[in-house]
Amino acid sequence: MLAKMLPLFLLLIGLAAGGGAGVVLKPEPENAQAEHPPEPTTDHATPRPEAHKGSEIVKLNNQFVIPLVAKDRINALVVLSLSIETTAGRTAEVYDREPKLRDVLLQALFDHANRGGFQGEFTKARNMDVLRSALGDVAQEVLGDAIMGVLITEIARQDV
Repeated sequence: MLAKMLPLFLLLIGLAAGGGAGVVLKPEPENAQAEHPPEPTTDHATPRPEAHKGSEIVKLNNQFVIPLVAKDRINALVVLSLSIETTAGRTAEVYDREPKLRDVLLQALFDHANRGGFQGEFTKARNMDVLRSALGDVAQEVLGDAIMGVLITEIARQDV
C-alpha cells in the first residue's frame, strides 16, 4: 500500500515546491521595474544569467539517456542534459561528487519514467515541476546545502 501512495506523495511535494517557487520567483510589476532600471556595466561582456545572486551553474558533463520500456521492449529514449545550481564557490564540490550525483539523478529519472512521467505531454509545466522536484531532492541528499536547484537544460524524446 505504501508503494502505491509514493507517487501521490511525490506529486504533492512537487506541487507544493512548484507553487512555492512560483510565489518566490514571481516577476515584479512593470512599473516597479521602471523605477529601478538596471545599472550600466563598465565592460562590454554580456553578464551570465543566473537565477540567484551568489550562485553558480555547473553543467554536468554528459547527457542522461533514459529508455522507456513497455511490454519488455524499449519503445522510446529520452535524452536530458542537466545542470546544477550551487552556491558560489562550491563548483569543485559538485564535480568531486559527480559520480554519486549522476547515479542518484539517473535513478530518479528511471523512477520518473517507470511512473509514466515521460508519456504523453511530458513537457507540461506540472510534469516538469514534478521531475525537477524529484531531481532536486535526490541531489540534495548528495550535496546537502550546496545545491540550490537542478536545471533541465535540454530534453528530447525519440520513439524507436
